[in-house]
Amino acid sequence: MVVIRLARGGSKKRPFFNIVVTDSRNRRDGRFIERLGYYNPMAAGQGVKFQIAEERLTHWIGQGAQMSDTVARLVKQAKKAAA
Repeated sequence: MVVIRLARGGSKKRPFFNIVVTDSRNRRDGRFIERLGYYNPMAAGQGVKFQIAEERLTHWIGQGAQMSDTVARLVKQAKKAAA
């Protein structure tokens, strides 16, 4: 199954997450098909906290990819904030 989930990056106590499309059998930070965006929970001031390629997200969902609970929550919050 193809999933859209977070892959952790960054250093210790400074998390940074890439939003990736991957096979569910791959490890969390392992191989992925495509990078759709990122989530930076530590962003401050003018820093961008969340960014995603909406057209690629809809493409992968149309192909049958499932979003993780966290990614679904972040996308929902971003749409709510944009409106």
